Amino acid sequence: MLLACAFCTSALAAPLGTSTRTVLPAQIQQVISVDYRMLRNSPSGMALKNRVLPDNLKQFEASLRGMGIDPDQDVEQLTFVSYRSSGGGVRSFGVATGVFEPKKITARFKLKKLRSTPYRDNALWPAGSFVMSFLDDATMIFGEKNAVKDGLDVRDGMQYGVATQQDMMQLITDAESGPVWSVLDQQGTQNMLRSALGEAAALADYDIIKKRLLGSRYSLDLEHGIDFGLNVQTSDSFTAGTLSALMKAGIMYKRSAGTAVEKSALESMQVDSDSGRLVVKFKADDSKFQALLKTDLFQAVVH
Repeated sequence: MLLACAFCTSALAAPLGTSTRTVLPAQIQQVISVDYRMLRNSPSGMALKNRVLPDNLKQFEASLRGMGIDPDQDVEQLTFVSYRSSGGGVRSFGVATGVFEPKKITARFKLKKLRSTPYRDNALWPAGSFVMSFLDDATMIFGEKNAVKDGLDVRDGMQYGVATQQDMMQLITDAESGPVWSVLDQQGTQNMLRSALGEAAALADYDIIKKRLLGSRYSLDLEHGIDFGLNVQTSDSFTAGTLSALMKAGIMYKRSAGTAVEKSALESMQVDSDSGRLVVKFKADDSKFQALLKTDLFQAVVH
């Protein structure tokens, strides 16, 4: 979502920055990372933003403008993190990287008579319905106050971070070369596939199969049309093969029951298994991708 065509999207990717990595909690459910520059130059990217990214994105962009930051020009990467808190619920926060000038931003806050709240050596600034805090001159964390505090606790060594979770770290490493990517933990993957399979989940004892799902990742490249890839890690090749058959059955059902546009889009989706992985690929032009975005199947996978 940013900059101009002088940046070629083939050179763009969205690996996590060092400061972003330091705030990721151990109990991550999902990470979504987006190269804002790439989305801004792609009709499909904008459609993806409007349909898939968290609902509070508009609130965040409004908050940025209130701070004197133009998200269309100043933000380079957004990372959204959902995790299980110590209280058992799910919390989320975002991390933005870009061209920021913290001293000027805090000066604007003070002119508006807004005050920060100290949290150890960190300053929590009010930003609309959120609070935000600078991790460094180019990185800010934002979200509901308790979620931001959790992220800062991880960075300051008060809570365990994702670096203690080898499987999740491997998923992130494998996924983060793309301009848009996401990873899901075991429980998140189980919920995603149940929703994606729909009626097909009833064709087998999904409650037994789901225990063999380990995690998942997807990446999306918008350089030449759409190139989407989903990988689901399972415990064995039998489970991967069973899931592949179920996914194919689900796609066939949705083709028969869907609109002409949905049918055309789903024809470009390929499903297979590779050793212990379920592999889903989709490659098509912008129009087919935007049609696919409207299907329940794709929404379940990428949301």
